Amino acid sequence: MDIITEHADNVLCITINRPARKNALTAEMYQTMADAFFDAENDPSVRAVLIRAVGDTFSAGNDLEDFMKAPPAKPDAPVFQFLRRISTAQKPVVAAVNGGAVGIGTTMLLHCDLVYAASTAKFALPFVQLGLCPEAASSLLLPRIAGYQRAAEKLLLGESFDANEAVNMGIVNRILSAEEVGDFAFRQAKKLAALPPASLKATKALMKGGEADEVSAQMANEAGHFASMLTSPEAKEAFTAFFEKRKPDFSRFN
Repeated sequence: MDIITEHADNVLCITINRPARKNALTAEMYQTMADAFFDAENDPSVRAVLIRAVGDTFSAGNDLEDFMKAPPAKPDAPVFQFLRRISTAQKPVVAAVNGGAVGIGTTMLLHCDLVYAASTAKFALPFVQLGLCPEAASSLLLPRIAGYQRAAEKLLLGESFDANEAVNMGIVNRILSAEEVGDFAFRQAKKLAALPPASLKATKALMKGGEADEVSAQMANEAGHFASMLTSPEAKEAFTAFFEKRKPDFSRFN
């Protein structure tokens, strides 16, 4: 199974299990994760959610082959279902980032409450490089979390950055060794699961304030741009270059 869900000590563990493809995410995987979040919200025995991955990559982002076969053009596409569920989760969400986190592998972290990363973790938001635009409300949340200039550097250039910079930007709480990060994140999730659930929900809701409506609106705004850009000549050149394993040439575009 590419996504494994397990209950342990009142924690729902969602494990990305596709290491042979660097845990690249398909529509089916997004749907499984969306359904897991829905079930978690409605299961009183689940008091916290942990997202983690098998192997030395957290997620390489979208599986581009699957992505191009079935682009997420509709609001109920699995990826959008997943993003809505993680962004509106009332229960605490913890992430253990054990390696590379590309695209949505990074943007999903903006919706987690606690994020722990291995010292080997690398993050990247290469949307512009692919002829696309940000998603998951990252164009709203990243400037808010990290400041406009740092967010602009990451979203416009799309260059990778390490765990130390992710901590300084406010994306990651703490850095641990690759051997420790998974167990540590699980222990933190168990701590949360042992606390009064009503207090956790209320505190999370108060911290987020009126952000939910802003996030939802920004996701919809991004999705509109994203869908139109998927068919653009720039995106076609970027994807073709990716599959041909060459550097894209955007020099002919205005």
